[in-house]
Amino acid sequence: MSTTVDRPAAGPATPTYTRRGRWLDDWEPDDEAFWQSAGRRIARKNLALSIFAEHLGFSIWVLWTIVVINLANAGFTLSLSEQFLLIALPNLVGATLRIPYTFAVPRYGGRAWTGVSASLLLIPAALLAFLVPSGWLLEQGHSTQVWVLALCAATAGFGGGNFSSSMANISFFYPERHKGVALGLNAAGGNLGVAVAQLLIPLVIIVGVPAAAVKLPAHEVNLAYAGLVWMPFIVLAAILAWRWMDSITDAKADPSSYLKSLRHGQTWVMSLLYIGTFGSFIGYAFALPLVTKNTFPEFLASHPFIATYLAGLGFVGALIGSVARPLGGWLSDRLGGARVTLAVFLGEAVFTLTAIIGVNEHSFPIFFGSFMAIFLLAGMGNGSTYRMIPSIFSALGRKEAAEKGLDVKKTILDFKHQAAAVIGIAGAIGAFGGFLIQVAFRQASLGVSAAVKGAETPAEKLALAQAQADWSTPALGVFLVAYLVFAALTWFFYLRRSFVTDRFPSLAHASV
Repeated sequence: MSTTVDRPAAGPATPTYTRRGRWLDDWEPDDEAFWQSAGRRIARKNLALSIFAEHLGFSIWVLWTIVVINLANAGFTLSLSEQFLLIALPNLVGATLRIPYTFAVPRYGGRAWTGVSASLLLIPAALLAFLVPSGWLLEQGHSTQVWVLALCAATAGFGGGNFSSSMANISFFYPERHKGVALGLNAAGGNLGVAVAQLLIPLVIIVGVPAAAVKLPAHEVNLAYAGLVWMPFIVLAAILAWRWMDSITDAKADPSSYLKSLRHGQTWVMSLLYIGTFGSFIGYAFALPLVTKNTFPEFLASHPFIATYLAGLGFVGALIGSVARPLGGWLSDRLGGARVTLAVFLGEAVFTLTAIIGVNEHSFPIFFGSFMAIFLLAGMGNGSTYRMIPSIFSALGRKEAAEKGLDVKKTILDFKHQAAAVIGIAGAIGAFGGFLIQVAFRQASLGVSAAVKGAETPAEKLALAQAQADWSTPALGVFLVAYLVFAALTWFFYLRRSFVTDRFPSLAHASV
């Protein structure tokens, strides 16, 4: 039977603990005395451990962005559309898992679920280490190889689900005034897993390969190392979560919180906006190495170092986007999340246009520079949109309490639960945006795949690829229009004064 440590009658406020399972009772971060005496220390500890586990989740999620562009060196021959399929599947599975992962936190507690979700990462790591490079798979026919590779790639989606559970959990640990920075740091630490994987794995898979051989267009790779290198860290993350993290009793929200949140139009608007921010970040993180490889073949042929470490280009963008996320949260705390988000979408539209110019002009520097700017803006938008959600639902809670004469504290707590649910819902829908980016690029690549497949020699394949280097332009045009639509939605719902005054009266003199 659980025992509870009661709060002392006098002195600074402290949390009460249910000893079994490390459940925190009476968690009141908005109480300044409570926050200063013990709340801040406990919240920071849980944030640090959450970041570590989520970081590994993102690293596993994007592993196949590096694996795919090295499959030819490992003995697999796939068309461009098949390669896009292999990077789209982890994106799709990860997006789908985000909803049940968010439900898992209220059901099992943040501590237990962080340990479980981290442990599940051993599955894709083990399959990549032991099955993909196996002689058995190399001996199979093409269709069997594609199916097996697709199944292995899909399991990497386990890493994509971690984000929603982590963000929903951490949102309960911090007071409203610190949520922007806290959620930004949590997400940025996770997002950095993309950058670390895309920097580290290209180097890991050539360990033991002669330096002279690595410079050749075709060279040996050790794909098994791409899975093995993560296993010790995954085990460590699971142990740390189980031993040191906490769960909050008040965070054991009723599933009704999710059902209630679905009734609010703001849930769906914010989910759509998150497609344009996080969907862009993760979608381009998955696609950029493969898009670059098939858009600038002539440039890469004359720059073997860049061609060899092509995934490293994705690392730069992912790093910029990850670092920018807390910046977006910080700016939103001061300027308002809606203003920052509007600027982000307009900027993404401008730099998508310059990326199209880079493709049409066959200018790698313009193309690459444009995408680095998009990563910066998408990272800031990730922080600003997630900062908007708690503000919106806090305002909705105050409005409902005032209109219906309800207890303000209880109503705001109920809407806080709904805000946590929306974080999970928006995270899932935003990740589906990344999948849609893969679909758009894959559809645009079908003509290239068919033409190159008919070529007989490497020289013919290169010539055909060069002739169709602008294949990605239709997809980029779709993204440009989408960013303008997202900008219009942001203005209409969160910056148009008459709408904000009516729906969010407590924010009438400030931006959402």
